[in-house]
Amino acid sequence: MGQCAISRNRHHQVVAYSSDLTDSQWNVLEPLLLVSSIRGPKHGDDLRHVVDAMLYISHTGRQWRYLPEQYGPWTRIWSQFRRWSSNGTWTRVLSELHASSRTALGRKDPRPSMVVVDTHLARGASNGGVTFHNQGGPYGRTNGAKRIVCVDVTGLPLCVRVVSASTSEASAMEQILDDLARTGADERLELVLVDRDTTQSAPTRLSAKVNYEVRRVGWDEPPRNEHGAKVFRPIHHAWRVKVAHGHLVRQRRLARCFENTVDSATGWLHIASICEVLRALC
Repeated sequence: MGQCAISRNRHHQVVAYSSDLTDSQWNVLEPLLLVSSIRGPKHGDDLRHVVDAMLYISHTGRQWRYLPEQYGPWTRIWSQFRRWSSNGTWTRVLSELHASSRTALGRKDPRPSMVVVDTHLARGASNGGVTFHNQGGPYGRTNGAKRIVCVDVTGLPLCVRVVSASTSEASAMEQILDDLARTGADERLELVLVDRDTTQSAPTRLSAKVNYEVRRVGWDEPPRNEHGAKVFRPIHHAWRVKVAHGHLVRQRRLARCFENTVDSATGWLHIASICEVLRALC
């Protein structure tokens, strides 16, 4: 799937794919992954190789067992992916990268004062075994997962999460707001815009729980043209999260929800989001 070209690694020749990180992107990402620990760096000089392997799978949608041999044993990469997905590494990295991107894009403060949150239903596709997928969406017709994405005025993902499809919009919004609080991304927040799929009472309840306003936005009636046909009319600022969802699903691993666990599904959504922010930075 990748575009093949020969490049020289630190120690040997490898095939470079278009999904690989550029040097400038790696210089930004590496310090965030090299968090000090008693055991020290898990992969040493090969850490960049490990991240490139994850990006390859994210971009191409391939299964772990079909990972090119140049990346080494797939079980090694898979173990690191699971570790970062479960210990909060991806969440922290995305939050810190987003703060850097705001500064690079000319925003006065690294933390936003307004964000937009929306969800997207993804059909589930499992290789067998128990999954968190269930029925959701209009009339419960979609069996899969619900992806929650939070963006600011730059349109770049700030916080993401995946839950089962049956999770209510109000519960989904509450979970993503809790995630914002855990990363400190809500320190300047004054306004959170949510979709009209959220119940009318939810914004009031959520606003009472936090120190900022949660506002429900949307059109009561779809606008129509002179022929009576419905026309698209963007909602100020709210359209940015729709665009973000569209960009994220370009990564083929997100074409459907292929994961059996919430941690794994959220991990791939984090990787896609981190790629979007890195492209804006470098």
